[in-house]
Amino acid sequence: MVIAIDGPAGAGKSTIAKLLAKKLRFTYIDTGAMYRALTLKAIERGIKPRNAKALIAMARNTALDLAHTKDGSLRVLLDGRDVSADIRSPCVSRFVSDIAKIKNVRKVMLSLQRRLGREKDSVLDGRDIGTVVFPDADKKFFLDALFTERVRRRYKELKALGMPGITLKNVAVDLRNRDTIDSTRKCAPLRRAADAVYIDTTKMTIPDVVHTLAHVLHRDTGSRHG
Repeated sequence: MVIAIDGPAGAGKSTIAKLLAKKLRFTYIDTGAMYRALTLKAIERGIKPRNAKALIAMARNTALDLAHTKDGSLRVLLDGRDVSADIRSPCVSRFVSDIAKIKNVRKVMLSLQRRLGREKDSVLDGRDIGTVVFPDADKKFFLDALFTERVRRRYKELKALGMPGITLKNVAVDLRNRDTIDSTRKCAPLRRAADAVYIDTTKMTIPDVVHTLAHVLHRDTGSRHG
C-alpha cells in the first residue's frame, strides 16, 4: 500500500508522514530529504543551481539511501555519509527548490522514489507524490496551512536545530521563494491531486492531524490500516 502526502513547505508533511508511518508500521520515505541531500552535495562541490548539466550528471552519480533507526528516526545517507542534520540548514533550504525543478534531476529521483515506495507498504511525502511519483497511490492527502503559520513552524524547527542568525523575516522570504518556485515550475509543480483529501492544519495539533489521517484511512480502506 502506498500513501501519498503532498503540500507546501512548512505544512507539517514530514512530521505527520513519519508519525503516520510509525502508527501503521509502514516505511516512511522523505522525498524532500532526498532533494535536500542532492542540494547539499551541489553546494559542497560549488555547483550553481543554474548549471543544470553538472547537476544532472551529479544526480546520476550519487548514492542516496534512507535508513530507519531503532528509535524510529530517519537517517539520510549521501554517498554513505549521514547528512541528516546538515540538509536542514538555511543554505540548503534556500537552493533546494531551484535544483528540484530541473526536469532530468527529477527523473533520476523519480526512479529511486518509486523503487523505494514499491519495496514495502510506504508513506511518502513531498510536492508531487500523488500527481507524479505515485498517481495511483492507494490514498492521497494534501496538507496545507496559512502562510504565517508555516513560517512560524519552520522558524521554530530551525531554532530547535540550533541554526544561527535565524529571523522570522528571513524564514518568510525563503518560504515565499520556495512557494513560488514549487508552484510555477514546468516540471511536476506543486498542486493538489484531484482525488487527494485536503486538510488545513493551521489550527490543528500534530496528534490531531495524525488521528484525522488514520481515521480517513480506516474509513476508506478498512480496519487493517486504521
